[in-house]
Amino acid sequence: MNSVSVFCASSPGHNKFYFDSAFAVGKKLAEEKIAVVYGGAKVGLMGAVADGALSVGGKVIGVLPKFMSKKEIAHTGLTELVLVESMHERKLKMHELSSGAIALPGGFGTMEELFEILTWLQLGLHKNPVGVLNQNGFYDPLLDQVKKMNFEGFLSENNMKMLLFSDNLNDLLKNMKNFKDPGTPKWLTEEQV
Repeated sequence: MNSVSVFCASSPGHNKFYFDSAFAVGKKLAEEKIAVVYGGAKVGLMGAVADGALSVGGKVIGVLPKFMSKKEIAHTGLTELVLVESMHERKLKMHELSSGAIALPGGFGTMEELFEILTWLQLGLHKNPVGVLNQNGFYDPLLDQVKKMNFEGFLSENNMKMLLFSDNLNDLLKNMKNFKDPGTPKWLTEEQV
């Protein structure tokens, strides 16, 4: 795992803990020689992740749709800033540049990015690890929802294991580095129907 897409908020949130944690995530990834691929903004948790990696000389690649370069305020100090035409192109480019993905706190955009890359894994379009850093219990409701989807028969045990949760960054990175795709096909065979 030599590069990781980081999905997170373009706002700082109300609790400074999340901002400081995002900075620490960027710094840790850089110290581990893992390039940071993210949404390209200099604001919010996104900017904190980039600045954390840059603070120790890490490689940071931002991917930003042209129409958002003013809204999210493009980070001008990155190793590389890739401007794309659309949100769809952004996600695809981030995936192409990464060998894993981590979600930090965020809103709708973060959830959408997380679930799209996770769905691609479920469908067998890639075999990269997808992790959630669940600090301060931010993602506890999501973990409960995943368990509910499994309990109600909408998500298999193997597919549930595709989403790695931890409240500790070192543990999450270790689990991501050791990730083996469970390989459960999304679609049922004729015999299973």
